[in-house]
Amino acid sequence: MLAEYYILIGLSVLALMILAWGARYRRNAKRLEQEKKEIVGEEERMFDFLHELGEAIEKDSSQLRVNRMIVDGVVAVVNATGGAIYFSNDTRQNLVPKYVSEKCPQLIGVPLEVKRRAQKDQRVMDSHVRLSTQSSDEGILGHCLTVGKAVHVNDIKTHESLRDAFVVYDENVSAMVAPLRHAGKDLGVLAVAKPHSAGFFNEHDFSVFRSVAEQSSFALGNSLIHMEANEKRTLENELRTAREVQRILLPDCNPKVAGYRISGTNTPARIISGDYYDFIDLGHNRWGLVIADVSGKGVAAGLLMAMCRSVLRCLATNESSPSAVLGKLNRQLFPDIREDMFISMAYLILDGDSGKAMMARAGHDPAFWFHKATGEITQIKPPGLVVGIDEGDVFERVTKDYEFTIEPGDCLLLHTDGVKEALNQEEDEFGIERMKENFANSSANGAEAVLTEMLRTLKDFTGEGPQMDDITLVAIEKR
Repeated sequence: MLAEYYILIGLSVLALMILAWGARYRRNAKRLEQEKKEIVGEEERMFDFLHELGEAIEKDSSQLRVNRMIVDGVVAVVNATGGAIYFSNDTRQNLVPKYVSEKCPQLIGVPLEVKRRAQKDQRVMDSHVRLSTQSSDEGILGHCLTVGKAVHVNDIKTHESLRDAFVVYDENVSAMVAPLRHAGKDLGVLAVAKPHSAGFFNEHDFSVFRSVAEQSSFALGNSLIHMEANEKRTLENELRTAREVQRILLPDCNPKVAGYRISGTNTPARIISGDYYDFIDLGHNRWGLVIADVSGKGVAAGLLMAMCRSVLRCLATNESSPSAVLGKLNRQLFPDIREDMFISMAYLILDGDSGKAMMARAGHDPAFWFHKATGEITQIKPPGLVVGIDEGDVFERVTKDYEFTIEPGDCLLLHTDGVKEALNQEEDEFGIERMKENFANSSANGAEAVLTEMLRTLKDFTGEGPQMDDITLVAIEKR
């Protein structure tokens, strides 16, 4: 009987052990199942995040939307309370907040002065935390960028980067911060955080965060490339529109002046030209002919060119002296011309009935004059100062008129320096002598032939090399 009693006790203990083991097994199985669900849920959130982010980039979403999607997506994936994204500025010396989620815990230290002011107005603190630019080597954000790898900080206030007597951090917050890099370039940092009351990030969270940050870096890099490409396309379209507007400002046809053939052409080096020429009908078979070259190239030169044209047209109709017109033009434009810009120009008034002409030259290249009677080529170069470097007195004292008579068969050529300064592949200049020789050979064939031959010879000389400056030519032939 005693043996049976011990056997019964033993079986009872074994049964209890089996029941305990079963309960533990079920608890472990339940825990493992829960962990599996959490991992699967985390993976699903990550895939959803990456999918939505990819779609946003393909649709050329705004940079703000992409930033918001990255932060909110990462926050959801790792169950953070909030997050933020900071971009490096152009000098790489500061980190600028681009998006801080609504419930993001404090990520940066606060200067003592800000903390004192915040005691009276909490908005001061909120504004500082969300809007303040941070130095690229300060705080946990700067620390992350400095070490060049993701960091996991269980308690921000104890981190070595915040040991500054003038900066305080009082919150109980844990955070994960990762640098954002693309194509070897630091873009900024990505951070997520949560208060200790909401728990801590574990090593699995940190591993996931690093992976998501790497994907976000790639996505941000592509997004910036898309954005820059779109901005470039927009700018190019705007420049083409500006070029079309500028074309309207140039003569759409050559003037019909009895006894003369006059022809002009403009070939810009870029989309926008700083050169221009114009024909102004002064009435009674009198014409004003102008050629000008604004220093520099591009949009600034094009805008100054347009302004110069408008002012000169307003002044020309009431003046018979070219130098007087240029003097008034200079006085009007001088206050609005930047110190590093100026305008060289020549203005000629032609009397179609008498054959007399009068020219003033504001620092412009001398005009060529082919004399039919002798076959000689001379230069017309009255003295003059460029527009925009003197407010008026010196300009008007220096700039003079030159009056002359154009004989039948004679031909004049006005030009900008883009012709003589054109370079070939050996970097030799086209030069004045080649221009004179070409002009001498084509003058007898008329104004249109002069321009055609000059441009053809210039193209043969420069070959396939890029055009370095605007080229403008005006030819005047007396029949």
